[in-house]
Amino acid sequence: MNQESPTKPASNKLVIRNIGLLLSGDLDRPILDADTVVAMDGVVHAVGKHKDVDVAGATTTIDAKDTALAPGLIDSHVHPVCGDWTPRQNQLGWIDSCLHGGVTTMVSAGEVHTPGRPKDIVGLKAMAIFAQRAFQAFRPGGVKIYAGAPVLEQGMVEDDFKELAAAGVKLLGEVGLGSVKDGTTGGRMVAWARKYGIQSTIHTGGPSIPGSSLIDKDMVLETDADVIGHVNGGHTALPDDQIKELCERSPRALEIVHNGNERAGLLALRTAKELRQLHRVILGTDSPAGSGVQPLGILRMISMLSSLGEIPAEVAICLATGNTAKMRNLNCGLIAPGREASFVFLDTAQQSAGKNLLDSIQKGDLPGVGMVITDGSISIQRSRNTPPATRVPEVVKP
Repeated sequence: MNQESPTKPASNKLVIRNIGLLLSGDLDRPILDADTVVAMDGVVHAVGKHKDVDVAGATTTIDAKDTALAPGLIDSHVHPVCGDWTPRQNQLGWIDSCLHGGVTTMVSAGEVHTPGRPKDIVGLKAMAIFAQRAFQAFRPGGVKIYAGAPVLEQGMVEDDFKELAAAGVKLLGEVGLGSVKDGTTGGRMVAWARKYGIQSTIHTGGPSIPGSSLIDKDMVLETDADVIGHVNGGHTALPDDQIKELCERSPRALEIVHNGNERAGLLALRTAKELRQLHRVILGTDSPAGSGVQPLGILRMISMLSSLGEIPAEVAICLATGNTAKMRNLNCGLIAPGREASFVFLDTAQQSAGKNLLDSIQKGDLPGVGMVITDGSISIQRSRNTPPATRVPEVVKP
């Protein structure tokens, strides 16, 4: 039994039993020999066999019905604006729709689609602090959004990053989307941000929005941002030799996105695999974008990378959970004591040719989502967006 002792009695105790397959999110041990998870007040307390864990006093008990339990998926690259609306597609409810695709956590790569986005330093700092505060207080459907990611503009000085960090801003928007488009200046600002605990992402590839430009491997390497954003382009990818060089020469996270070049994404995955550095690979959608909103984008990436990239399905799931959590310093993405109790129940889609869940993903099918839990509470039951799962979990009545 793997267990932590709570410091005080829990007011909300969740017990999930009869788990058929427990996917940990940990690349070093993606499948756990366990059938029960206990969470208290939104935090995982115990993972183990039902006979070995304390399930007494549960306020909510879920019978997994032999389905798979995985950490809630993390979208490492989104562009939120205001609440659950995107001006890019003039669509309401896009974040809630992603919840139905198993996503429980999103990381902003910049609120760059905001109409009239301020580009003066006072304005960009104000907008970043506003976005951080707003999404800290607002969780569409239960999705946790790490927002407030200012885009770098010329004239920013070290004190600006100190001020942002003191206000709670922990992210930079994609370097290269603002007026800073040279590696020397970008690298200096990234270093200032890192000094104050602010993580950075760099735009990679061809232009994606008006005002952006080509960001090639030389600028990426010189800037040395923490995350190589959409290494497979968003939309337009760099040449193959540049992608390989980024994988080989940079130690930073390699982010593969749905809104990018799929062939280039597979190239990045295979290169990381050859280098034995799959722990660097994380997944995002880069939505909303010109290609639309992709509620199932992370699931589609998992299926595509597993089936065409020839990695086990349980490993592909780690790229969208534990890998991202570790790279982004998040307390989710892993099913382990002390981690946030955010989960997705998965099962083979009805009529899939796959023999089981993992085999169906490896064959390229999407799984069915039967339930999503955020912070120990049920957010949705059967997904309205995925193909129907063969089996779904049930809440057990007292």
